[in-house]
Amino acid sequence: MTKLVDSFGRQITYLRLAVTDRCNLRCTYCMPAEGAAIVDRKELLTYKEMYRITRVLSELGVNKVRITGGEPFVRKDLMGFLKMMSFNELLEEINITTNGVLVGVHAEKLSEFKVKTINLSIDSLQPEKFAQITRRSVFEKVWETLERIEKSDLKLKLNVVVQSGVNTDEINDFVELTRDREIEVRFIEEMPFNGVGIRSKDVVWDYKRILEEIKKKHPELAPLPVKKSSTSKNFKIKGAKGIVGIIPAYTRTICSDCNRIRITSTGDLKNCLFDEGVYSIRDFLRSEASDEELKQLFVDLVSKKPKDGFAAEENRKKNKNVSESMSSIGG
Repeated sequence: MTKLVDSFGRQITYLRLAVTDRCNLRCTYCMPAEGAAIVDRKELLTYKEMYRITRVLSELGVNKVRITGGEPFVRKDLMGFLKMMSFNELLEEINITTNGVLVGVHAEKLSEFKVKTINLSIDSLQPEKFAQITRRSVFEKVWETLERIEKSDLKLKLNVVVQSGVNTDEINDFVELTRDREIEVRFIEEMPFNGVGIRSKDVVWDYKRILEEIKKKHPELAPLPVKKSSTSKNFKIKGAKGIVGIIPAYTRTICSDCNRIRITSTGDLKNCLFDEGVYSIRDFLRSEASDEELKQLFVDLVSKKPKDGFAAEENRKKNKNVSESMSSIGG
């Protein structure tokens, strides 16, 4: 079977698929207060098109799909799509990144559709601060979702975007959650994908600084073995049930064995988060391309995957400055 391999010998086995560019929150680091411009619904990939894309990719060796948005659950009948996806016997797991507002009622049902892990975005444990970050007062709903997922068969990861002057005082509060809970708390470097391309620069809270902050309270913090193609560097505090992870998303020290590609909700293939989209898979599909032609297209495009995020950013042609909303890219 033909595999998806780039020019650096990295095999692509993981697809991040955005099902919508819409979101029910307005997180300060993701989009402006008025929201990002959304596309007309006819420009979005249909569920049938998404299934066809993932089927073709799975026949090329992709065995893991992460469903993202915007917020995936704002798209109508997402559960029906997940059920459809679960019929693909070549997929080993389907994971979801969500803000937790709408997913709670589905927590017990998701594992029936090959869903293994929920990445729940939660940037503060303080309701008032949470409302300031998200511009919505929904902390209680998100926390309820967290507890429902904990009781389900799903693995739970918490995604915390570390924002200078906003939530850095809560880093070790999040770490403490791992002491008695079998969860993974993952701290993510703040990115410029907020619709304006500006990243907080008054204090640089990068991987090194986050790790130093944790070690102030937990000097016994121990590193865990590095898993191939992992996006995070993981640790454990002594006696804890859970795991602490740090994702160096902006400093980009995790690119060397990247096994991922992205497809946006409008069907643009992104070989890297930092590139501007290399091809419209949607338009190619709608030109009545065959599955074999689609496979060859993916093989050709993936072969041009850049070495790392810095090279991808440098190669941008239309927009040299990164200014997209993460909601439009797929979180």
